[in-house]
Amino acid sequence: MKIIILIAMLTTIISAQTRFTDINLLVHSGEFAKATEMIDQKLASENLSSGEIFELRFEKERMDRIRKDFNKSGEDILLFINKYYPDATEKDLEKWENDGSLEFKIIDGQKWYFERAASNLFRINKDAKKQKEKVVGYQKDGLDVFLEDYISKAIDESANSYETLVKPVVLSLDYTVTVKPDAVPQGEVIRCWLPFPREDHQRQVDVKLLAINSDEYVIADNNNQQRTVYVEKVAQKDQPTIFHMVLEITMFAEINFIEPDLIKPYNKESGLYKTNTAERAPHIVFTDKIKNLSKKIFGDETNPYLIAKIIFTWISQNIPWAGAREYSTIDNISDYCISRMHGDCGIKTLLFMTLCRYNGIPSKWQSGWMLHPGEVNLHDWSEIYFEGYGWIPVDQSFGLTDSKVDDEKYFFLGSTDSYHLIVNDDYSKPLFPAKIFPRCETVDFQRGELEWRGGNLYFDKWNYNMKVEYKEFK
Repeated sequence: MKIIILIAMLTTIISAQTRFTDINLLVHSGEFAKATEMIDQKLASENLSSGEIFELRFEKERMDRIRKDFNKSGEDILLFINKYYPDATEKDLEKWENDGSLEFKIIDGQKWYFERAASNLFRINKDAKKQKEKVVGYQKDGLDVFLEDYISKAIDESANSYETLVKPVVLSLDYTVTVKPDAVPQGEVIRCWLPFPREDHQRQVDVKLLAINSDEYVIADNNNQQRTVYVEKVAQKDQPTIFHMVLEITMFAEINFIEPDLIKPYNKESGLYKTNTAERAPHIVFTDKIKNLSKKIFGDETNPYLIAKIIFTWISQNIPWAGAREYSTIDNISDYCISRMHGDCGIKTLLFMTLCRYNGIPSKWQSGWMLHPGEVNLHDWSEIYFEGYGWIPVDQSFGLTDSKVDDEKYFFLGSTDSYHLIVNDDYSKPLFPAKIFPRCETVDFQRGELEWRGGNLYFDKWNYNMKVEYKEFK
């Protein structure tokens, strides 16, 4: 196979705000038409830097992304809710809006609900959750059932073998991105970045690219914290453009039995400590909300593991999982989580990381896919650092396991299963080769990214699919 040699270009990591306060205020107040008009005026008349032009153009695109996320009317929401609350009215919607259970925005004077607001209501609101269970009955999540059995066996295997890495599995990953017909004009080149597993972690090894539907491609090396396979294809009229690859990888569960008293003092002058306990705007910021919450829940605790355990427990018990809007539309993800009191895996992870960093525990992002039998999906988690133990995985979204045994209950605070595929060791890092236009996902990278010379191809222009085959470990 031939390998394309390309030179990476510098790209801008995008914040969810511009440098123009007047425009930011209009966007935050939902006056998108006025904000768009002001952006067009600035672009036409002012002497702007390339960075300012880039920001302003993206802000127009970001408003369009928000409109795509907030696309349900009150009638749409009631239609869904009436399945469980037959007598619910607009007054009930107002009640749920006021307590934060229904997410909405006023855009140019009209109320629009988040696309997943109705289903999220029955995850966020405890009374609504009970009401749904009355109607459809309670059924334990299949992933939870799988993990409760898996975790006890993984812990026993590690304890009995004195091995940190246990329960290996070999996975075949068949991944496809399909660009919709005529998303770009015929004959135009589509640039595509597909997710590729990292190879510098002990719990995933023997990564093999078995097939890819192109003779020319670029695999980014492990110096790229968001790892990719880059491919180009020419669009054909009335035909989908398909990017397809097959991978094989061996993965292990990682089990760490943490003894709080054995954790050594941090070297606070080290680069590792300074980098991974620092603020990182816009999504890791030590706001007053973060400081006040820390003061409220920690008391006088100073042991790093016990502090992390308090954070992990508090988020698990107080921040329910809910479907999330696109990260590129959120100004500050950790603040959004603590303000809304719900979030998906990445949103909860960034809150966990921010609280850890504020309290002097190094933390870093990790993400990719969850590949559990029966539950294959995008997923985010983190790692934290304890002196004497090194970096250990933490899955705040999986949270507390339903067990009275502490090692099982807190399994995902320091350990992980064999099905967390690592693609990213950081967030909001440049792709290789560099992307020219703003990314669909400005924080994470799991589905892929696409563009052509006319601009970015947003998520509504293409689909993705992961098929997993579970092979016997030899």
